[in-house]
Amino acid sequence: MTQAQWVRRVLKPVTWIACLAPFGLIGFDGLTGGLSANPIEDITHRTGTTGLIILLVALGVTPVTRWTRIGALIGMRRLLGLFAYFYAVLHFLTYLVLDQFFGWSFIIQDIVERPYITVGFAALVLLTPLAVTSTKGWIKRLGGKRWNALHKTVYVSTAFGVLHYLWLVKADTTKPILFAGILVALLVTRLQRKPRAKRAKRKAPTTSGLGAVASVD
Repeated sequence: MTQAQWVRRVLKPVTWIACLAPFGLIGFDGLTGGLSANPIEDITHRTGTTGLIILLVALGVTPVTRWTRIGALIGMRRLLGLFAYFYAVLHFLTYLVLDQFFGWSFIIQDIVERPYITVGFAALVLLTPLAVTSTKGWIKRLGGKRWNALHKTVYVSTAFGVLHYLWLVKADTTKPILFAGILVALLVTRLQRKPRAKRAKRKAPTTSGLGAVASVD
């Protein structure tokens, strides 16, 4: 089995199961009374945390691909990113429908006056065009450079998501601080990659493009 076949036949199905499991568990707990004393808050927290975890995993695909040299892994970024967006939308819909019952005036007031909701909503807004333009068709429409520039904002949206989580919790800040540390580590990895990539580009021979390797940044 080649690396591409392993990713397609093994890793992708496992990823689908792993990403859908939290959603299924929330549904199961809802039907069997397994949610906390405040079920709406429980669902809100679980969908938000799951989305943030998957988003961090998606950002980790590039360095893992570079370290393992398994190029087929890079295709997992889109799947993970879409699942992260799915949970972010569920997180917002729980707040919109179950918590506020479409009370738009209260929702707008919350977004304006409560900082953790403001940055959380900003994170969702920034993720939306990334989810919409994640297809090959949009890469062609936007062009590689513009598409890459747009999708680099994923770091900003993730930072907003971590900040939203940090400001939301009142007592135990262990998880949001851990998430912040992981995000910083991923950013450092990316920034360290840039100078090496530039040096390699200057040293690369220009006589032939047959040996070029696709970037995974």
